[in-house]
Amino acid sequence: MRLAPPDPRRNQLILAAIGVAVIASIIFAAPWVKRWANATVSVPFDRIRIAEVTRGDLVRDVSVQGRIVAAVSPTLYATASGSITLSVEAGEQVLAGQVLASVTSPELTSELQRAESTLAQREVELERQRIESRQQALEKRKSADLADVALIAAKREQRRADEANKRGVIPVIDFEKAQDDLRNAELAHRHALADADLFDERLAFELRASEFEVNRQQLFVDDLQRQVDDLFIKSPVDGIVGDLLVEQKSAVSRDTPVMAVVDLTRFEIDALIPESYADDLAIGMSAEIQVGGERYDGQLVAVSPEIINNQVASRIRFTGNGPVGLRQNQRLTTRILLAEFNNVLMVQRGQFLDSGAGRIAYVVNDDNVAERRQIETGARSLGSVQIVAGLQPGDTIVISNLDPFRSSETVLLTD
Repeated sequence: MRLAPPDPRRNQLILAAIGVAVIASIIFAAPWVKRWANATVSVPFDRIRIAEVTRGDLVRDVSVQGRIVAAVSPTLYATASGSITLSVEAGEQVLAGQVLASVTSPELTSELQRAESTLAQREVELERQRIESRQQALEKRKSADLADVALIAAKREQRRADEANKRGVIPVIDFEKAQDDLRNAELAHRHALADADLFDERLAFELRASEFEVNRQQLFVDDLQRQVDDLFIKSPVDGIVGDLLVEQKSAVSRDTPVMAVVDLTRFEIDALIPESYADDLAIGMSAEIQVGGERYDGQLVAVSPEIINNQVASRIRFTGNGPVGLRQNQRLTTRILLAEFNNVLMVQRGQFLDSGAGRIAYVVNDDNVAERRQIETGARSLGSVQIVAGLQPGDTIVISNLDPFRSSETVLLTD
């Protein structure tokens, strides 16, 4: 069988196809080669995290771990020396006003009895003095009334003497004697009235002084009675008995701690805030408290004036209806709202802030090339950071660690 000679046009077509393929490959690979040529470092895309720059409201906040403490947890003390009798056990539910313990103090009880006896004696003496005062006042009034009767008789004798003198039937000496008797009667009456009034004032003064003595003794008895009543130690709040600080029937001295009562209806959060936020803290700031997957409103109510171990102690109180079932020393996450910035450029917070010192960002373009750019950041929240300069809304930047980029101007992001 005879073979036909090869067609030269077929070889030309093959060469032309190969040339077209080479040219297409060069055209297709040119941008990729250009990116490789411009980029000095390449980083796999799956090793970075990116986020878009947006405009919105940024809330500057700080998240801290705190522990639940009772807002009201008074410690009860013995008010006198003696033997104590406990009426409750640790962990027992109590009501406000319930007697929790009592102190037996024979000295205080005996002093109260003596004071009450003295008070009763002075009250009896005061009543006796009132009776005697009324009796003496009656005698003085009797003398004044007799002086009044004598004055009336003297006036009558004076009128009789005047009539007899007009008729000339009375000796002159008898007429003058009648006049002297009238003046003596008037003087005696005037002095008797003044003496009775002055005696009434003196008796009133003496009675008032005696009443002051009785009142003073009554105040002394009331104070001792209060101290005796305080021997019964009562709960100031509804709650639960904490630790018992003394043993049953033990001897205690005045102001000895006896027990603590915890009010389970009012809780606060004791939180330690990093020193870097100390200048931004202010009493009254709002807070969000995370409890079992739910959020509750809170308020910063106390900030310590000193810094200990690079931390500031603070107290956060629930506002409104707080959660139920909380326990002492339970740990909760709390978010304190420091400030709010409206309509600002912001981007998701990431490690680029630390590795780039908050002044460098890499903007990712459509060719998967990250370009280095100088930026300026502002306020920071738990999830976002404010962009003051260097970026525009819609820019996509790398928010992960920038150390693999080695401060290059451009970085190729490979698949």
